[in-house]
Amino acid sequence: MRFLLINTAISNASVVLFENNQIVSITQENNEIDLSSKIFYMIDKVFDNVHCTPKDLHKIFVVNGPGSFTGIRIGMSIAKTMAWTLGIDLIPISSLELLASINSSVDRHVSLIDARRGCVYAGGYDSELNSFLDDQYIHIDELLKQLAGDSHIQFLSFDDIAGVNVLRPQIDYLKVIKKHEFDEVMNCHFVNPVYLKLTEAEEKRNHGDC
Repeated sequence: MRFLLINTAISNASVVLFENNQIVSITQENNEIDLSSKIFYMIDKVFDNVHCTPKDLHKIFVVNGPGSFTGIRIGMSIAKTMAWTLGIDLIPISSLELLASINSSVDRHVSLIDARRGCVYAGGYDSELNSFLDDQYIHIDELLKQLAGDSHIQFLSFDDIAGVNVLRPQIDYLKVIKKHEFDEVMNCHFVNPVYLKLTEAEEKRNHGDC
């Protein structure tokens, strides 16, 4: 069985190809500059590395947010088009769960993605990737207040978050795929992005804060 994972929601985009429960090809790039042109090169590269094509896929996993609005839109559009064209299943994965997939002696991890102006996207997961803190958009001060007194939490992020000591995660892509391999499948047209916040234009129009 061959699976493809497309992750363009966070600062280090990745495309991973799996075969028979093993990673056989992976590409990673910073997604902050010109992602729309990089992503096709990344997808081509993972297939070229093992001399197969998208027609050999059985399932696609896509990280559908939260995170970069542009990155999410690009990744989702490509994944949905591929799944529909190939007639295969598409399974969404939270970017915050992906970050929490590290192997660690700490059982509880809170993943953070910088959402600007003191706010973050945050989600808490245990070592089996079960959620104990719903994915949310929240001011970092409010989040720290909620978690005050819990000394058994490790914060994870690729971003620098003011006032928080974060660990740069080593993502265990295979761990995530194994957890979601048999998720209930929906029509790929109904797999939607998870933004968790308004766009900057919508926020300015509504004069909203976090």
